[in-house]
Parts: sequence; structure tokens; C-alpha cells
Amino acid sequence: MNYWLMKSEPTFCGIDHLIAQGVMLWDGVRNYQARNFLRQMQVGDPALFYHSNCKTSGIAGQMKIVRAGYPDPTQFNAESRYFDPKSTLEKPRWTGVDVGEGQKWPNLLPLSSLRQMPELEGLELLKRGSRLSLMPLTKAQWQAILAEKEYVDEHVTN
Repeated sequence: MNYWLMKSEPTFCGIDHLIAQGVMLWDGVRNYQARNFLRQMQVGDPALFYHSNCKTSGIAGQMKIVRAGYPDPTQFNAESRYFDPKSTLEKPRWTGVDVGEGQKWPNLLPLSSLRQMPELEGLELLKRGSRLSLMPLTKAQWQAILAEKEYVDEHVTN
């Protein structure tokens, strides 16, 4: 099993959108490193849903990969902002996955808290200028984040 962190802008595609839809295609990834990560994702892999480019960036919830990588259909749609004229049905360049089982956390785990966690040292998300939209996590990083979430939930909601 692999663990993932996947970023999206909440006004465009946030945890609330996933919960409302149940299952959604994670599409539009146009970075080769991120695309290669999408190709490694397997059904059942857990992922953290990170809200970016908003007032307070942070982890808003979690989800699972419910369909492993397949050709991102937006690459073939000339009207899509993710259209790629170099991609063909015979040789698709871009991959998407389906995510589901969305769970919104009671409290956002903000980037500022993640930066304070020594267990996350070296995580791509925390590197200055990083624009990678999804990344793998180690099991230890996953567990540390969930432990921090539990701590925040106990101290913020009680």
C-alpha cells in the first residue's frame, strides 16, 4: 500500500465537491513527475486531500483511490483547459485516477502546523517554491499527520 497527499484548490475542486459527488476523476495533472505518481496509485491506497491556493492552506480530509490510473479524458477534449494536442488515443500522455470515500476532517490541519512537524522534514510539500500537486508519503509521515490531526481535533473542538 502507498500513501499519498493530493493538492487542489477548494473553490475549484475541494473535499466538499468529492463528498457531494461520491467519486470523482482526479484530472488535469500536467506535470510528468506527478503523472508518474498517478500511474503508481492502486485501488485502496489512502490519500490526504490538501486545499491549496486559499486563505488557509492545509489538509482538509482524506480519501481513497477507487480506480487506478487510466488515460485522463480531458487531454483529448479540445474544449478542456487540459487539452493536449500531442496526446492521442493510441499514445495518451496524461493519467487520471478516481478518488472516493471522502471524509472531511472537523478541523483543517494547516500548512503552518505541518511545517512544525519534524517527521515531515524533507517532504516535497514543505519545500519553498514546490508546485508539485501530488506526492507520496511514507507510512511514518502518514501516521504522524493522522496523530497530529487527532491532537488538533481534541484541542480545538473540546
